[in-house]
Amino acid sequence: MSELDDKINQHFAGLVVRKDLVKAVKGNAIVPTYVLEYLLGQYCATNDEATIQTGIDTVKEILRKHYVHRNEAGLVRSTIKEKGRHKVIDRISVSLNDKDDVYEAEFSNLGIKKVLIDSGTVKAHQKLLVGGVWCIADLEYEHTEEKAVTPWILASLKPIQISRFEFDGYVEARKQFSTEEWIDLLIQSIGFNPQMFGKRNKLLQLIRLIPFCERNYNLIELGPKGTGKSHVYSEFSPHGILISGGEVTVPKLFVSNSSGKLGLVGYWDVVAFDEFAGKQKKVDKALVDIMKNYMANKSFSRGVETLGAEASMVFVGNTDHTVPYMLKHSDLFDPLPEKFHDSAFLDRIHSYIPGWEVDVIRGEMFSTGFGFVVDYLAEILKSLRSHDFSDRYKKHFSLSEEISTRDRDGINKTFSGLVKILYPLGEATEAEIEDVLRTAIEGRKRVKDQLLRIDSTYPEVRFAYEGKDGQEKLVHTLEEDEYPNQYHRRLPIEGQNQPAEATPTDTTPAEPATEAVSSPLAATPKALVAPEAVLKEQHLVFQENQRGVSFDVLFGPYLAGAKRIIVTDPYMRLFHQLRNLMDLMETISKFKGPDEEVAVHAVTVEDEFNGDRQSENLQKIADACQSVGIQFTWAYDTSGTKHDRDITTDHGWKIALSRGLDVFQRFELNDAFNFANRLQQHRQCKEFNVTYVRMSSGESKS
Repeated sequence: MSELDDKINQHFAGLVVRKDLVKAVKGNAIVPTYVLEYLLGQYCATNDEATIQTGIDTVKEILRKHYVHRNEAGLVRSTIKEKGRHKVIDRISVSLNDKDDVYEAEFSNLGIKKVLIDSGTVKAHQKLLVGGVWCIADLEYEHTEEKAVTPWILASLKPIQISRFEFDGYVEARKQFSTEEWIDLLIQSIGFNPQMFGKRNKLLQLIRLIPFCERNYNLIELGPKGTGKSHVYSEFSPHGILISGGEVTVPKLFVSNSSGKLGLVGYWDVVAFDEFAGKQKKVDKALVDIMKNYMANKSFSRGVETLGAEASMVFVGNTDHTVPYMLKHSDLFDPLPEKFHDSAFLDRIHSYIPGWEVDVIRGEMFSTGFGFVVDYLAEILKSLRSHDFSDRYKKHFSLSEEISTRDRDGINKTFSGLVKILYPLGEATEAEIEDVLRTAIEGRKRVKDQLLRIDSTYPEVRFAYEGKDGQEKLVHTLEEDEYPNQYHRRLPIEGQNQPAEATPTDTTPAEPATEAVSSPLAATPKALVAPEAVLKEQHLVFQENQRGVSFDVLFGPYLAGAKRIIVTDPYMRLFHQLRNLMDLMETISKFKGPDEEVAVHAVTVEDEFNGDRQSENLQKIADACQSVGIQFTWAYDTSGTKHDRDITTDHGWKIALSRGLDVFQRFELNDAFNFANRLQQHRQCKEFNVTYVRMSSGESKS
């Protein structure tokens, strides 16, 4: 186990589970993750391997004996009849039989209906009345000659929920973790390996949790298929419901005028719409209108009566086109059904998660470490719904006066939700508060910037904030920095469906930003430096998840014409780091003449564990370079003083690198059919900066 896993087990004993165990026990049981982790939390909440194995066997046996498979429902019913009593795990829903004035339960997989259930149980677990709840139930069978009387008797019912819940203990244990450790714990709790994600990607994953801890929070995420957009809402919490297909009626969602039965928003903390995108989907305009009112005012009308609810709404869907294509031809809400592609509806959304930044889920991304039993974390998040942390940034920062009330509400709710998740006591450093605030502003800015394209009546907004020093800091979205020529296009005529043609975009304009940015989530240069006839000293800052970066653009123009190049980086040990070095050799070969030769010398530190493999790979690079006119040599620094990461040339340039050559996030190295594997510009970046310095002749020769 890792040090973090040891720490997790120490401070949250009995409340965590090893996340890879879910797959080990699930088999063909089609049950949500929180059901399985409830059982695993009872029998496998330990770091003792022998106990874990025994617990797995126990859980498997419970599922084998009591989980009801639909194709075996007849056999289970027979078992109950013959034994007289049997325990089952099934999804149970309840309805009111107003003719007989009784509540009747329906077992989804078992296929039995009209099982009497007492009103006290229904009052204690009202979600049984809408959507259904996974439960462990004792069923009895008693035959009767009366046709109107069911032979099935519900002896006991227990919703699958965590039994221990102490918020104060949770908060106290949080104090034992650094912010980075806590974020990694939460990512492992979701089921992912935190080592596979950068800081920005981790925050994007955690934003998905905000609807569970923030009342009446409206969130949208659009992006490619396979990025896990709906996973959290279907598997993570018993307090949320995922509506597949994205289609729902007004009575089901809000209230039935005929029966007076309250809909989903009255019973669930989160109502998520899966597969929300699709231009051809039929949508009831009355549904859109009532959703607008609810999302804005937290209420909806039923005749003359106005009802309130606290359910957050989440909309997830797939995109069919790339970001630059959507920006050129429409907007980032382009995939939505026409009736939802409405500025008044979209203005109610508090934040937009850029799903195109989230990697397609691969097997290596899943966690094998410990995380919270998801039902425990779900209860924690539910309890946080009564807290409000939206003002915690105001002693350090103030929002621009240009930001409207609705924009401000969206920023405040996202900020409050993230602070609840990361800092449940509300205590954070000024820098940590700033990171969260920038993330919140960016999410709302993405919504508002698209509204400017959809509806020309919306005024321009300056999304910025000020610190105590009075210095204004602008916030950019990542796609704004990547595609500046397309991002700010607006409809020339009000109400026009398709924007007029714009000037073709160039993703590499000549003027990059020249000042460093202090915040990890700060805006990056609007573009990368392009090859220029006259090179200049400058400083570039790149944002996490930014695409379009390549060694050809970053280094090529500054290395062209050099006869000797020295690459200094103490971290050229692992395979992906040495592959980056090979990519640099490829760039050098492109920018030198076919009749020229270049000497390249690499200075690094020997890997104390796999030095032989490191030397072998460096030699392979040297062998490969011979055939293209590059004389590659290397040396191991033994002084222990080499910490700088830079590239120097004999014709007067030094390129200082904050991360060395390791600027790209992980991608699938073995996938030959992945563009990220083949072309650097399709890879997502880590946060890094590059400084170009012109040296004197004496410095460059040394």
